[in-house]
Amino acid sequence: MSSTEAPKVKESGRFLNAIETLGNKVPNPTIMFVYLIAFIALLSAVLSWIGVSVTDEVITPVPIEQLEQLNNALGGTIMPYDTSTGAFVDLPEFTTSEQTFAVRSLLSPDGIEFFFSSFVDNFAGFGVVAVTLVAMAGVGVAEHAGLMGALIRKIVKVAPRWSLAFILIFVGVLSSVASDAGYLILIPLAAAAFLSVGRHPLAGMAAAFAGVGAIFSVNVLITPVDSMLTEITNEALGSLGLQPLTVTANLFFAIVSSVLMALIAVVVTVRIVEPRLGSYTMVEPVDATTGEAVDEKGEARGLRFSLWGLLVVVVIVLALTLPPGAPLRDNETGELIGATPFMASLIFIISLGFLVCGACYGIGANTMRGGNAVVGAIGKTFGSLGGLLLMFLMISQFIALFNWTHLPTVAAVEAAHLLEQANVPAVVLLVAFVLVIFVLDMILPGVVPKWAIFAPIFVPIFAALDVAPQTLLAAYRVGDSPMNVLTPLMVYLPFIVTIAQRYKKDAGIGTIIALMVPYTVWILVGWIVLYAGWFLLGIPWGPDSPVSL
Repeated sequence: MSSTEAPKVKESGRFLNAIETLGNKVPNPTIMFVYLIAFIALLSAVLSWIGVSVTDEVITPVPIEQLEQLNNALGGTIMPYDTSTGAFVDLPEFTTSEQTFAVRSLLSPDGIEFFFSSFVDNFAGFGVVAVTLVAMAGVGVAEHAGLMGALIRKIVKVAPRWSLAFILIFVGVLSSVASDAGYLILIPLAAAAFLSVGRHPLAGMAAAFAGVGAIFSVNVLITPVDSMLTEITNEALGSLGLQPLTVTANLFFAIVSSVLMALIAVVVTVRIVEPRLGSYTMVEPVDATTGEAVDEKGEARGLRFSLWGLLVVVVIVLALTLPPGAPLRDNETGELIGATPFMASLIFIISLGFLVCGACYGIGANTMRGGNAVVGAIGKTFGSLGGLLLMFLMISQFIALFNWTHLPTVAAVEAAHLLEQANVPAVVLLVAFVLVIFVLDMILPGVVPKWAIFAPIFVPIFAALDVAPQTLLAAYRVGDSPMNVLTPLMVYLPFIVTIAQRYKKDAGIGTIIALMVPYTVWILVGWIVLYAGWFLLGIPWGPDSPVSL
């Protein structure tokens, strides 16, 4: 037995070493965007010198509201009419015209002028920054107060044995609203929880890791990641004349995906991982704590206080949304969902909820008292975002410069013509896109940097094929997450190996990879099937988010 398994282990080790070596050669994301800017500068110079251009029909929205305001200001005397017939007509919502787009060189005098003169404006207009800071302010307070860890410990403690795997995995999915709580708190607790009911602790660890990592890009809640992905998508939409997405553009799909992928992970745990591991015999006592002394009475009191805080926030939000004419309803239609003040306020409302609940928990658990402590927690959270903000600075320049060159437009028009001639169904192209993202995640983990690279290129290409940007964003979510639990570049992988070694002294990266491969394979397959079926049935991805344009 050992002689037949040894070559496989060596082969697996060589493969993992090769992946790790390749991945380590990928530069820091911030530096990578500097290289990409240099690359598009050279590429735009070459293509501009050659004289590359495309001609395409452009749809331009008619500024009806502004024209109506101008008309009212002039006394309502302006009436649009058809110059060919002389008859009065209604203003159309869009006009279509044929335009030629030539590649513009970033190394030309105009390109150099644009680079220097727009640098500050590019970053100031990059909506991802403000959204991230607002979202993380509330989450940071909740996390620093200890609320996130307390919720995870409470859920694990009260979970019935028969539902333990699902609850651990689903809590892992929910934990993506916080940065580290899922990895640092849930995974060790999951191993201990499985051990406490006589199940193999490595199975509990693997199940929680699958929930936290392999299903990371979706949630039943609106998360900071949703905000970042949405804003990057809207940056890519800027030159297409399309309506910007809301943060709920993939909400329906995300909720269904969260539940179904968690169920698939449960089946993998029970049918594949646990039978493979067998029974667990504890040779010596295991320290299954997370290294923190927990005041159970204070934690319980803090949770009660946070519940009261949540109820107060809910009552205020209901008062601002439910009554007719409420401030967060649309002034004209009275709608609550769509392009309404409520939807525009969603990120702030969620962040406010986390902030209030975190502050209330801190008071009850005596972990955070007074306004200075709350401000300090937000300051620490913002301080930890320094690297992310620097990356956003370079991403904002990359997107603005890339769009200025007309390279995305040229690539989109040419690629769309080729794909139309190939007559490949859109669902096939979308599945291929999922697989490309899945493979790239092995050497380029990180949900935001990859989308910042791909959105300006692929959003216009698929839009030319009548595929809505929210459809492509949903495909990106499917491809991004499953590989997270396999890549050696996962920053928490050494920590997870350490957890495994508490229960299996000789555990290493190969142990973790072997445990997680079934989750990656079955979650990817199940998710692609769900995505393709959703697309073919034409189910909206979220409120006012159809499959096609």
